[in-house]
Amino acid sequence: MAESGEWRWWPAPAKLNLFLHITARRADGFHELQTVFQLVDLCDAVGIAPRDDGILEMLEGAPGVAPEQDLALRAARLLQLHTGTRLGASLKLKKRIPMGGGLGGGSSDAATVLRVLDHLWGTGLGPEKLGLLGLALGSDVPVFVAGSSAWGEGRGERLTPVELPERWFLILHPGPAISTASVFQAPELTRNSPVLTIRAILRDDGRNDCEPVVRVRYPEVAEALDWLGAHAAARLSGTGACLFASFGRAADAERVAARVPDRWRAWVARGLQRSPLVDALATE
Repeated sequence: MAESGEWRWWPAPAKLNLFLHITARRADGFHELQTVFQLVDLCDAVGIAPRDDGILEMLEGAPGVAPEQDLALRAARLLQLHTGTRLGASLKLKKRIPMGGGLGGGSSDAATVLRVLDHLWGTGLGPEKLGLLGLALGSDVPVFVAGSSAWGEGRGERLTPVELPERWFLILHPGPAISTASVFQAPELTRNSPVLTIRAILRDDGRNDCEPVVRVRYPEVAEALDWLGAHAAARLSGTGACLFASFGRAADAERVAARVPDRWRAWVARGLQRSPLVDALATE
């Protein structure tokens, strides 16, 4: 291998939480959750060039994020340390997924780095072990490593793949970046939702337990939820700030998207059963 190998760009898809129930607070400070992760085709791009000199560097990272704090670089360091490989990599990011939006962009970037470097470095951990390793970086990393839409429990790392109907989503970002930790630490957050079965939750559609907290603390998110709710059923993804509505046809989502006020960002995204990263790796 040359000191710096050829650059290749890899997809890192966003996710939506179709619902988010918080069933308990854990002794370790995290929470017990039930959710359905829906992958969508709104993607970051992660550029990776392998190196044979052991150096790990972030040449272009997430805006405003110091390289050593970037989850993509931290993922590479974690895998290198865990496996003891003497190989390295250069990394770049092209961000499309909004930061602090509840769409899992940083976690997805990290998962893409873990899976691609596990392949390029020949460390051979595979998705299951990589998912456990990635949990140290964030609760959403395992679902992106696994690479399919899924029912999630625990912190979100206990995953059961689910077949979801083909849907299109209008995703709105009203502006603020929201700290996930601040929402989960909020004293007013409901933490006692009943534990439900997959069948029950898919039948009644659930809710997002974080939404009442975010509505009060971020009036601009509440305004966007009310606006979208006047056109379709609107819901927060994760702890926000992004919200979404689901449609059976792309044209219906596009029709509402055309009415979105200019002060908000909007995307129409297709729901995915499988991450495009899985398909990209399969061609290697």
